[in-house]
Amino acid sequence: MAKKQNQPAVENIEAVTATEAFIEKYQKHILYGIIAIVVIAAAWIGYVQLIRNPKIQKANEAIALCESYFNSDNYEKALNGDGQGCVGFLKVADEFGSTKAGNLAHLYAGICYAQTQKFEEAKAELEKFSLQDDVMVSPAALGMLGNVYANLGQNDKAISTLIKAAKMADNASLSPIYLIQAGELYEAAGKPEKALELYKEVKTKYVNSMAFQDIDRYIERVK
Repeated sequence: MAKKQNQPAVENIEAVTATEAFIEKYQKHILYGIIAIVVIAAAWIGYVQLIRNPKIQKANEAIALCESYFNSDNYEKALNGDGQGCVGFLKVADEFGSTKAGNLAHLYAGICYAQTQKFEEAKAELEKFSLQDDVMVSPAALGMLGNVYANLGQNDKAISTLIKAAKMADNASLSPIYLIQAGELYEAAGKPEKALELYKEVKTKYVNSMAFQDIDRYIERVK
């Protein structure tokens, strides 16, 4: 599992167009969400159950081999395997879909596709991921899905998904990122008043976030 930590920086940028690649523009922000996923994933899968359930143990062993490629940014082998020990996230998801590891494999696969600009495939995998009752993994998954929708030009779905991700997370690490992204999509759609509502939410609710340092510039831009 990944141990590194990246600190996202919120940039004062011009309103994005509907066709701009969000994955590139917000790479640091998205990677922050990915790191949150992989750091928490070990506990979230439920290792306590592994000794009692051979299927869960087998699924966990399979996904662990894929994670090593994922953590080194080798998304092709992480997805499809290496022809040796690693079978790839896609096969883990297919064979162990009823387990938490299998469910998580859909999320990993979606991230891999998104990071390689294959957004239709990313959408398909991320939509298969079953959300859980947590404040980091599932919100980060929704945030990634929102970015994928934006890259596919599905801006209404992107906005609603990003706002849902922000509400689900309700923390200073992820929520401001998704609120700002949704706000910029509103700006691109010619709805500055909607963007202003989201920027004001960041300013009033997430005063301890890194985004708070620059949010006034976003607010001034849409006033």
